[in-house]
Amino acid sequence: MEGCSMSSSRPPVRNRWLPRAPSRTARARVFLIPYSGCGASMYRQWPQERDGVEFLPVELPGHESRFAEPNVTSYAELAALMVQGLQPALDVPFGFFGHCGSALAAYETSAELVRTGMPSPAALFVSSEVAPQDGPAGRFLEMDDRELGGELETLIRELGGTPSAELIELYLEVLRADVEINKRYVVPRPLRLPCPITAIGWTGDDEIPFDTMGGWAACGETTSVLLEGSHHRFIEAPHDLLDLMGTALGVRA
Repeated sequence: MEGCSMSSSRPPVRNRWLPRAPSRTARARVFLIPYSGCGASMYRQWPQERDGVEFLPVELPGHESRFAEPNVTSYAELAALMVQGLQPALDVPFGFFGHCGSALAAYETSAELVRTGMPSPAALFVSSEVAPQDGPAGRFLEMDDRELGGELETLIRELGGTPSAELIELYLEVLRADVEINKRYVVPRPLRLPCPITAIGWTGDDEIPFDTMGGWAACGETTSVLLEGSHHRFIEAPHDLLDLMGTALGVRA
């Protein structure tokens, strides 16, 4: 009919796991998993791409733009869902980065890819967290809601926000659920990954001491790296952290 367009072209469906579409020119990709209580926006200071490596934050169920969805109840459940959600973006060499509790989510997702025969990661980057068989660990696990609320206030300020009672109350429920997932994650015999692992500690980190991270060697061939900075320095996307990721993925010389 004249004047009517019958074109079948439609805009692509947005992937709810990814706040933005993957780059078509990236030579490698690192999926950035937010840690307990936080969403993808915690990586707002990270570049989208650097030296051919794309840094792609992941949005988790029950967090930020997916707040209306139910949170998962275990890292195993999260991994099973995430590998399906990220599958279209596994078309270049890729790795996962996780800090603190999200390092365990990054490991479990890598293991799920291996177990199911899907594309395996080229690298795993774990920051400020003990290996699966050595946990659970961390002072958050023993905190009550008042203490967790104080930690949220500090983190919101470090991310450049202004905490309010309403905001703290909103995120406290998410943080408590994430902490309980961490408490339940006990893996006496972790799957040994075929990809290299980089275990990253921080000189000023009083949360997870670097010398407690040696157990990652049981999870795969591990390189341990101690970087300058506090527990939350990774939020700033420091160049030394980005450089080691590029090197591990074979993009930087």
